[in-house]
Amino acid sequence: MLKDIQAEILRLKKENDICILAHSYVAHEILEVADFTGDSYALALKAKDVKQKTVLMVGVRFMAETVKILCPDKKVLLAHPQAGCPMAEQMDKAMISEIRKEHPEYTVVAYINTTASLKTVCDVCVTSSSAVNIVKKIEGKDILFIPDCNLGSFVKQEIPEKNVTLLNGCCPIHASVEEEEVLEAKKAHPEALLLVHPECKPCVAKHADYIGSTAGIMKFAKESDQKEFIIGTEMSIAEHLQYECPDKKFYVLSKKLICRDMKLSTLMDVYNVVRGEGGFEIELDEDTITKARHCIDEMIRLGG
Repeated sequence: MLKDIQAEILRLKKENDICILAHSYVAHEILEVADFTGDSYALALKAKDVKQKTVLMVGVRFMAETVKILCPDKKVLLAHPQAGCPMAEQMDKAMISEIRKEHPEYTVVAYINTTASLKTVCDVCVTSSSAVNIVKKIEGKDILFIPDCNLGSFVKQEIPEKNVTLLNGCCPIHASVEEEEVLEAKKAHPEALLLVHPECKPCVAKHADYIGSTAGIMKFAKESDQKEFIIGTEMSIAEHLQYECPDKKFYVLSKKLICRDMKLSTLMDVYNVVRGEGGFEIELDEDTITKARHCIDEMIRLGG
């Protein structure tokens, strides 16, 4: 039955001229029918180049918004209308606008995991893999890094010459992991390397053998000669890696590392969207697209 549904999705997406983008945190059976898989920004860039006029994002809302910002002429659908991101929704345009008035010296650096509305009042976006490199290249010394204080702490540590100010925002999933869990995991798997996402707390990240983005973690694990790994990001990554590297062992750092928003989208949601039912269309006004696009363009300029 599963293979039948997947085969029908593949047929319908071709028939209806739909490109499917699937974030790495969604279920493996969805990745198998996607045109492209990966991190949110990498998927948005892929969307720019595809010939299809309709793009289905299987992920969360800010990811679909990023696709719409970069591809305003395409119809962008989100697989599940309730798939949001707690971190992206922690801060809003009014809050950051007020801080900018009080501190005009700040260059506001927004993690890509922010809403389109919030991006309109920021100077530059970053991804978890590009944050350090981009902040280094910013001309000003005073940086306001939003929303994730854990990724921001990592950036601050790597670039002590910058005055990086952080607010109290985070990914509640990654930030739920405590140092004791790391010590227990390393004790249980003494031969395993610990690979951690920078959205984890500094007390967790300090024990890591590698700190990096989801794509970076997967690349490191696949290319390493080591045979065992503790994966400190959303637990689906350990599953995907096990499929790709059956000769290696992958352990989830904590059972708390599960994103409920990512798990909302199912294969049947994808099926319903490609056959013309369900899904949620992302619509952004021209002013929002123009202003939000500015900080993404700056990310591309500084990241190049």
